[in-house]
Amino acid sequence: MKDCYKTTSPDRYRILTDKAKEMRTKPTEAEELLWQYLRASRLGIKFRRQHPVGDYIADFVCLEKHLVIELYGKCH
Repeated sequence: MKDCYKTTSPDRYRILTDKAKEMRTKPTEAEELLWQYLRASRLGIKFRRQHPVGDYIADFVCLEKHLVIELYGKCH
């Protein structure tokens, strides 16, 4: 079950990775707060932030666990 998620197509990969890189420099307040927790590996698993998955850029991804986290505003 190595590749259960859809990876980004090669023709869109560069566009999405450039946009993801830009998005990492301007996180929302909610993304910054969660990233401070996730980056310390307190859960014992590695997360990536603003990572291309399919035709989208996910806020946080744990590739090992096939887990995607999306945040929408302060209430989340």
